Amino acid sequence: MLRKLLTDKKQTTLWILTLYVSFVFIQSLFFKFTGSPETVHIFSTLDVWAEDVFGLAGLFAPGGIFSARVVGSAELVASAMLLVGMITGSERLHGAGALIGLGVISGAIFFHLFTPLGTVIVNSELGVASDGGTLFIMACGVWASCATIVLLRRQDLMRLLPGSRG
Repeated sequence: MLRKLLTDKKQTTLWILTLYVSFVFIQSLFFKFTGSPETVHIFSTLDVWAEDVFGLAGLFAPGGIFSARVVGSAELVASAMLLVGMITGSERLHGAGALIGLGVISGAIFFHLFTPLGTVIVNSELGVASDGGTLFIMACGVWASCATIVLLRRQDLMRLLPGSRG
C-alpha cells in the first residue's frame, strides 16, 4: 500500500513538473517563432553583448546558432519528449526531455545573470518599462522542475549511457 502511494505521488509530481515546463516552453514559442518585439529585444541585446565581449556578431541574430528560432526549436523538442514520455510511460524519453530542457534553461539563466539582459527585462521601446522579473522567475521554475525530473529519472537516464544494462 505504501509503495503504491509513493509511486502515485511520484507520478503526480512528474506530471505537474512536466506540465509546468511544457506550458512555459510552448507558450513562449509564439514569441520566438514570430519575431515579437520582446524576443527581438532580448536576442538583440544578447547579440550586441556577444559581439562586444567575444567579437561574435550574429551569434543570437536570426540565422545565428543561438537564434530565437533555434532556442525555440530546442524548447519544442524538450516539451514533446517530456509529454510523449509521460503519456507513453517511456521513462528514458521523459528523462532525456528533462535533460534537454535543463540545458536550454541553464543557458537562459546564465544570460539573465551574466549579460546586460539582466533578471528584469527593460525595454522602454515597447512601452513597457519592465517585465518585473517574470521571465527570470519562470526560468528558475523551469530549471528546478527539469532538475527534479532528472533526479527522479536518474536511474532510467543512467541506462542510456554506453555499457549500461537495460
